[in-house]
Amino acid sequence: MITRRSLVSWLWTALGLAAVVELIWIVASFLRPRRRPVAEGSDVVIAGPVERFEPGGVTPFPEGKFYLVRLDSGGFLAIYRECTHLGCTVPWDAAQRRFSCPCHASAFDITGAVLAPPAPRPLDLLPVRIENGVVKVDTAARIQRLSFDQTQAVSP
Repeated sequence: MITRRSLVSWLWTALGLAAVVELIWIVASFLRPRRRPVAEGSDVVIAGPVERFEPGGVTPFPEGKFYLVRLDSGGFLAIYRECTHLGCTVPWDAAQRRFSCPCHASAFDITGAVLAPPAPRPLDLLPVRIENGVVKVDTAARIQRLSFDQTQAVSP
């Protein structure tokens, strides 16, 4: 016959095991890499004709999560909008001509290079190609970099 004491003891043991299993599940979920959602259709965003973008200008593309930058030299960069520190969305500040992270005050110049830490490296780039005078950006592949190099800009 089961006593009340042994039943309570068994319930506490079962609850303790459930808590341990839940803790393991949470830790495993935290450590496992996130799956990127598979977009329907193409991962290429057609930004528009080259003439649409003024040299020295920054155009946001919210659907692709990037900014299309046309440098004064005429080259194009597609800068991913997440800060390399903790992933906050980094807006373009046209008055100061820089990207400023609202979370931890990192700052980046128009090429995405770090102006003020704590960001450890420049903003990521997305591949840009120009076909028949039309700028296209591949949002499926992010390019991490350690600094800005003029060869990263795609010229028309």
